[in-house]
Amino acid sequence: MRFETKAVHSGRQVDKTTGAVSTPIHLSTTFERAADGSYPNAFEYGREDNPNRRALEDCMTALENGHDCVTFGSGMAAIASVIEALPTDKPRRLIMPNDMYFGIRSLITETDIGSRFDIVVIDMTDLHAVEKAIKSAPTGLVWIETPSNPLLKVTDIEAITKMAQQAGAYTAVDNTWATPVLQRPLTHGADLSIHSITKYIGGHSDLMIGAVVARSGSPMLTNLRAWQHSKGAVPSPFDCWLALRGVQSLAPRMMTHCSNALAIAEFLNQHPNVEAVHYPGLPEHGGHHIAARQMSAFGGMLSFQVKGGQDEAMAVAAKVRLFTRATSLGGTHSLIEHRSSVEGSKTMTPANLLRVSIGIENVDDLKEDLLQALE
Repeated sequence: MRFETKAVHSGRQVDKTTGAVSTPIHLSTTFERAADGSYPNAFEYGREDNPNRRALEDCMTALENGHDCVTFGSGMAAIASVIEALPTDKPRRLIMPNDMYFGIRSLITETDIGSRFDIVVIDMTDLHAVEKAIKSAPTGLVWIETPSNPLLKVTDIEAITKMAQQAGAYTAVDNTWATPVLQRPLTHGADLSIHSITKYIGGHSDLMIGAVVARSGSPMLTNLRAWQHSKGAVPSPFDCWLALRGVQSLAPRMMTHCSNALAIAEFLNQHPNVEAVHYPGLPEHGGHHIAARQMSAFGGMLSFQVKGGQDEAMAVAAKVRLFTRATSLGGTHSLIEHRSSVEGSKTMTPANLLRVSIGIENVDDLKEDLLQALE
């Protein structure tokens, strides 16, 4: 099946009891045993597994062309589980990008992960720096985020996964911003593809789930499944049902997100009050050629820097009428936020930067809103 068909059909079947075409929501926390003590339907207890969760995991596995998927109660739960699932025979050394989701920085600095793992932060767009870091000491995991948050740097997945494999390290790619519609890291050699399903895959800003899709049945996958079962960071059946509903329209939504974002990026790139636009779809973007090779389109996220400083950027965000000033991304509606003030004193984001999640509204309405805000 091609991608759009997988998104509609994978993980779903007509309910055998009622004939319902829409997958029923199974809220039960426990499931009946047979007289001989077995579980003929393969479900025992809600923390161990659930029909809605299994359907979503099967769908995500199909969309990423993976081996299996493990879901968690949030994207951050998935991220933390990947780090902690590093097998004990691997070095406790992680290589991570210098531009990455601020929540991961907080995970490192505010929990014991930062003390239990040796974190090396480098510019992942510099392949020589990556090679040097991997070869300088035994490494367990290389973390890739592409396009990155919030500067939309683009990392060459295939090149880095080859380096990591030669050194015996695992590679994990945060694929939240690209989604499997635009980019499939496992086909480029990555061991794991990570998603905050909360964002584009759910698509409507009304659920919270994280997912990790594995390329093979590696020890990482075994540990992730054990973490899910034993630590209990599982998504609810209703959130899984919402995600499976949302993913059906993922492909056409992403095409609109992408076309709108490219038009907005080109518009902002010509505006006299904009200092810089960060969007890999622009030919002058440093990672444009890599993105064009490993992505089918350039995504619905962009950021731009307003001429001046924080006050000028905040003033633009304050004047928008159609965009919503809010955190998160990937919904049908367009969002704008001043990232450095959200991230606080430890931010590395430029003070004049606004991050924008472009929705699926009419693009001319979005342009007009930004035009009046910038002027």
